[in-house]
Amino acid sequence: MEITEELIDYLQKLGRIRLSEEDRQKTMKDLGSIMGYIDKLNELDTTGVEPLSHVFGRTNVMREDEVTSGDCKDKIISNAARKDEDTILVPRTFD
Repeated sequence: MEITEELIDYLQKLGRIRLSEEDRQKTMKDLGSIMGYIDKLNELDTTGVEPLSHVFGRTNVMREDEVTSGDCKDKIISNAARKDEDTILVPRTFD
């Protein structure tokens, strides 16, 4: 992919930024280096290599979703500044 002035203009518009001429030239050079590195990576033979989310051979370690704190509704309602039986009353946010 060729890094052009038009691409830099497009990226400025997307990012809602303004680059000085010096920054534009540096950005063009940096993006060119990045794209060159990606092209180099694309040359690698990856047949037979499975995609990984990370380099470690672990999968997500999940635990059972169990309630550990129990029913503490009465304790929560007892701390409310305003309440009506089993309901916490809060100020209105709109009419």
